[in-house]
Amino acid sequence: MSFLSPDEAQALTLSLKVAFVAVACTLPPAIGCAWLMARRRFPGKVLLETVILLPLILPPVVTGYALLALFGHQGAIGRVLDALHLSIAFRWTGAALAAGVMAFPLLVVALRSAFESVDRKLEQAAATLGASAWRIFFGITLPLSLRGLVAGLALAFARAFGEFGATITFVSSIPGQTRTLPIALYELLETPGGESGALRLTWVALIVALVATLGAALLLRRTRNTEQVA
Repeated sequence: MSFLSPDEAQALTLSLKVAFVAVACTLPPAIGCAWLMARRRFPGKVLLETVILLPLILPPVVTGYALLALFGHQGAIGRVLDALHLSIAFRWTGAALAAGVMAFPLLVVALRSAFESVDRKLEQAAATLGASAWRIFFGITLPLSLRGLVAGLALAFARAFGEFGATITFVSSIPGQTRTLPIALYELLETPGGESGALRLTWVALIVALVATLGAALLLRRTRNTEQVA
């Protein structure tokens, strides 16, 4: 990364860390919500679906402000976290939270579609043979939904890596802590003479997106070949 300045390299590294942590922490609840949406009927299901999709509908700045109101130092959750010395406001962990909230709906939508495509007769047959619900899920449902999982992870990572509005509203721009690549790119565009740095970061963002897309495509191709062999 010698073609990047130290500040630009720092922003890239931070963005990658934030995106990976956001997706990793978002995955378990996303799987649970997607399975619930695909396999269960219950009162308030439509309301839950609406709440899950809100980050896709609302302006990112609104989502960031809501996070600040909840997790900021004066927020209901933020005060509890401060008392436990676990504050996330204006730290990279807050950036990961913002990125995770914005990526969560994409992951849920992709996983729900994958779960709904699984033939329920296979699950019912396993249940009649005495398989537990957990064994059915991890042995049948999740493996058969692998392609949807890969696609969802790729979408969620790309969304988390490129998150800007909610992040800058919630955790501001602090070098080394919360100034991710999109924020650094924006600041360079606002700085006289920063066009060359902005161009470098644009190319870096493009390369990261292409690598993520290519990796997802290769994984999808591999799972397709495995299914054909099976």
